Amino acid sequence: MNHYETVFIATPVLSDQQVKELAGKFRGVITENGGQIDYEEDWGLKKLAYPIEKKSTGFYYLIQFQGEGDLVEKLETQYRRDEKVIRFLTFRMDKYAVEYAEKRRNKYNAKQEEQQ
Repeated sequence: MNHYETVFIATPVLSDQQVKELAGKFRGVITENGGQIDYEEDWGLKKLAYPIEKKSTGFYYLIQFQGEGDLVEKLETQYRRDEKVIRFLTFRMDKYAVEYAEKRRNKYNAKQEEQQ
């Protein structure tokens, strides 16, 4: 199995609950097609570098997962079909990216535990 990371940007007119439902939909696509989710992170509403579809902000969401190559095609097809997604990017992580992602994840989790 390959490691992948995907980030999608949802339209800013959605509520937080709708963004969570949208992320749940894509998590379902991954798990239903034999993938395994390693990590996910909601980056929230951020300003875009340039306007997309006359929008200057968007909700960013990151999902790291493992799966076969055809899973990426199915996931990106679902991104294209959903009008709430204005941009997306999926890429296969090499071994160095996987190591970096694990370090980043551990650092983020430690920071979250300190805040609680």
